[in-house]
Amino acid sequence: MTKRVVLIVLDSVGAGEMPDAKDYKDQGSDTLGNISKHVGGLRLPNMEKLGLGNIDGIKGIVKAENPIGAYGKCSELSKGKDTVTGHWEISGCVLHTALNTYPQGFPKEIISEFEKRIGRKIIGNVVASGTEIIKEMGDEHVKTGCPIIYTSADSVFQIAAHEEVIPLDELYRMCTIAREMLVDDWAVGRIIARPFVGTSGSYTRTSNRRDFALDPFDKTILEYISEAGMSVAAVGKIEDIFNKKGVTDAVHTKNNMDGVDKTLDYMDSIEKGLIFTNLVDFDMQYGHRNDPEGYAKALVDFDNRLPEIIAKLKKDDVLIITADHGCDPTTESTDHSREYIPVLVYGEEIKANTNLGIRKSFADIGKTTLGLLDINNELYGSAFLSEIQK
Repeated sequence: MTKRVVLIVLDSVGAGEMPDAKDYKDQGSDTLGNISKHVGGLRLPNMEKLGLGNIDGIKGIVKAENPIGAYGKCSELSKGKDTVTGHWEISGCVLHTALNTYPQGFPKEIISEFEKRIGRKIIGNVVASGTEIIKEMGDEHVKTGCPIIYTSADSVFQIAAHEEVIPLDELYRMCTIAREMLVDDWAVGRIIARPFVGTSGSYTRTSNRRDFALDPFDKTILEYISEAGMSVAAVGKIEDIFNKKGVTDAVHTKNNMDGVDKTLDYMDSIEKGLIFTNLVDFDMQYGHRNDPEGYAKALVDFDNRLPEIIAKLKKDDVLIITADHGCDPTTESTDHSREYIPVLVYGEEIKANTNLGIRKSFADIGKTTLGLLDINNELYGSAFLSEIQK
């Protein structure tokens, strides 16, 4: 029986547009394939060895002759294409109704109530890129002390503030207030603290971002595993995405490489259960900023660290590498894209060169995780356990 599953989400590393991409205005999106084309060929030898290039329909990745892992891709059943929706579905919670979005900004009643509760006026209340809005409104914010409110195509209420104008504790308090407000008819998936530093003309966001999510609407793998007396170690923003439900250990990270380091640390200390990691830089630093060169380098950087993770796997460990949505940096849009997610599975007890095909739901990953850990469950999804076990 498997004792540990190491589940790593490469945030936004999509594997090609889904059939309903047109409904999300994401025709032509293919995060991995288009990045590879843009940079003249993307070489990721360690993930290729696991079978990344052998996934049905994947583009721009070298196919291995005899991959050592199982490989496939998953369709998304949930309505949406954001972080919460993707992670929740991976963990067994499918959203049949999309979370609210606010493409015209938030209505007056929400803003008025928020201003009343925080005791300050706000500025912004627009759909915007996070890096662009601090360029445009950073000076006004510093002058007035008014937090910058903005949203995106996702179900998010984002609060940007200079750390020397609104200290982190106060920013997080504002986020907590917004989280308490934005439920039921006003519900949004995440409230996001977006702190920044610097001076006029050179504002930069910091690593002190925090996400304040809704509770998952259904029981997830995190709760099943922790209730079975095993550890659930959350690396990066996983703790925030699940609002701590089912998490037994957690650590936040500064960047992708710090995320890899923290994952390796947990592999030294967690004996049984799940190590669940989100590596956010692909999405936050490169996808949303339409930077395919930076995105390609980040993929190579992760691929170069993959042997360290594999070397720490014990005989009864299983490694799963996947994503949560796309964010194609080569398209005009700076938003997430409706794409398949890749799935790579590796371990000493996993059948090599196993094609998992195209799965019907991200939830198949969670269902398989619980099967590997021998936990009885009523989770949504169809496990591919029998296909991958020797």
